[in-house]
Amino acid sequence: MKISFTLPDDANEIPAKKFLRQNGVSVHLWRRIKHNGTVTVNGKPVIIALTMLHAGDTLTCTLDETSPIEPIEMTLDIRYEDDYLLIVNKPTPLLVHPVSHKKPEPTLANGVTYYYEKTHQNLIFHPMHRLDRNTSGLVLIAKAPHMQSQLTGKDGALFHRRYIGIASGIVTPPEGIIDAPIARKPGSIIEQEVNEADGKPAITRYRTMATLGDETLLDIAPVTGRTHQIRVHLASIGHPLIGDDLYGEKSDKINRQALHAYRIDLIHPVTKEKLTVTAPLPEDMKQYIKEKSPELKLKF
Repeated sequence: MKISFTLPDDANEIPAKKFLRQNGVSVHLWRRIKHNGTVTVNGKPVIIALTMLHAGDTLTCTLDETSPIEPIEMTLDIRYEDDYLLIVNKPTPLLVHPVSHKKPEPTLANGVTYYYEKTHQNLIFHPMHRLDRNTSGLVLIAKAPHMQSQLTGKDGALFHRRYIGIASGIVTPPEGIIDAPIARKPGSIIEQEVNEADGKPAITRYRTMATLGDETLLDIAPVTGRTHQIRVHLASIGHPLIGDDLYGEKSDKINRQALHAYRIDLIHPVTKEKLTVTAPLPEDMKQYIKEKSPELKLKF
């Protein structure tokens, strides 16, 4: 793992530790750099704890990282990549990360680890969020731990996700906000529920894109990121996702919940560029919509 910063020409003299902490390096990562890392300023080795930085200096910190995740070759649909971020379109029924208590199976983490090795990137898997096994779409991955803190503010994530979902029934009102706390359902290790007494705050915005007979095509924007949040919130207002056999009913037309993370918006933590990354609707959802509403012109 390599972290590199160049101080602007108008920067004041600043201790290296203070500069790194101001730029997203956690206390834990600072200690790793201090004790186990290689550090240079303008290409010359330095002792990081004693270093003062000045305008125009380039600080580079290098750490060897050993991934605990087995690399497994798989085809990745990479929608965006640079030196700092990777955004991958995850198919179903792929898990994002290995689950320790379950039988080992290939996950997105294994595929990304293989990709890093193949492309000679000394990195480990740092996902910014997760998607359920049976939810398809975009996963944002930080290429270094300090990117994770730069993408997460004190009030929540500094990136915004959008989903397309198909809900049962005609959702009313056609546009709105579901503000209902979520907690794990007593007696279950998987299922979540709206729980006003013990739940954590959870907010989901939604907008109707079209009606599909007796169902609703929704554009959904979670404000918070609770486990199963979209699924739980839609079920709580009486409109569970089509195919969601945990919070609704199975479907003979689609074999998973009809939910796809189609868009991520963010301000790049390093370049400050505004990024919008999208992933096309998967074939199973596209075919389902066409069968329900053949006249609907899909724009995604």
